[in-house]
Amino acid sequence: MRREFEAGRGIPDIIAVEQDATGAAWDLAKSYAKAIGGTRAGVIKTTFTEETETDLFGEQSVLCGGVSQLVQYGFETLTEAGYQPQIAYFEVLHELKLIVDLMWEGGIAKQRWSVSDTAEYGDYVSGPRVITPEVKENMQAVLADIQSGAFAKRFIDDQDNGGEEFKALRAKAEQHPIEAVGRELRSLFAWQQTDEDYVEGSAAR
Repeated sequence: MRREFEAGRGIPDIIAVEQDATGAAWDLAKSYAKAIGGTRAGVIKTTFTEETETDLFGEQSVLCGGVSQLVQYGFETLTEAGYQPQIAYFEVLHELKLIVDLMWEGGIAKQRWSVSDTAEYGDYVSGPRVITPEVKENMQAVLADIQSGAFAKRFIDDQDNGGEEFKALRAKAEQHPIEAVGRELRSLFAWQQTDEDYVEGSAAR
């Protein structure tokens, strides 16, 4: 956000008012959005409930949980079939940024327009074989857990217990073979910078 602000741009903001005791809450919220550069990109009106539930759902089903699991399964499928781990990494993880950037620029339609005809055709005929209607049903179950508070209870209970489940899941995920392959390859990429706040290969937070 700071980088975009300093460049004279901004990132879209989402604002909400739960209670407007003074009658000026919306103006105050919009002023904060403007101050951090959000109005340069656009501001979307929402509610606290909508933002909380959709944010958690997006993270768990698509942006983090869904994408991470999809990439890992893709890597496992290729390596178990005898392909080189380095090639598998490139095909299912490294090239993902290009696809996401195209979606970000012009939606799924631009991504499909930009790739080869074989890639676009494969998108149509193979995508639904991988992401089946059952996946959507699972997503609906995830959303239901968020809406009911079941996810929040599980997370809070675990945190109250010292985060034992959280830490165990994190440690297990960091041992997936794709992580070691990725570290090896990224160390060879002089142009790919590592975030100084994150030390690769370390579970420390």
